[in-house]
Amino acid sequence: MWLGIMLTATGLLIGLLIGFNIPVILPQDYAKYMSVAALAALDSVFGGIRAAIEDKFDHGIFVTGFFSNALLAAGLTYIGDRLGIDLYLAAVVAFGVRLFQNLAIIRRHILKNKIT
Repeated sequence: MWLGIMLTATGLLIGLLIGFNIPVILPQDYAKYMSVAALAALDSVFGGIRAAIEDKFDHGIFVTGFFSNALLAAGLTYIGDRLGIDLYLAAVVAFGVRLFQNLAIIRRHILKNKIT
C-alpha cells in the first residue's frame, strides 16, 4: 500500500520539478484550459492516493479517470467559451470540492494511524 503512495507522490514531485524548470510560455487564451485540466489531474492524483490508502487502487480506473476528468474539464471550458458562459467554474467547483474531500480523508487516515 505505502509503495503505491510513495510512487505516486514521487511521480507528482518529479512532474512538478520538470514542469517548473522547463520554460514553457502558453498564450493567455489557454490559461483557463490548463488550469482546469491541472485541477482535474490533481483531483485524480489525490483520489488515487485515497484509493491506495483504502486498498481499492486500480491502475485502469486511475488512468482512465485521470484523462477523462482532464478532457471533460477542458471540454466544458471550450463549450463555455463558445457560448460566452464561464462553464469552467462548474469544473473548478466540482474538482475543488473533491480535491479537498480526498485530502481531508488522507489526512485523517495518516493522523489516525500515527496516533494508534
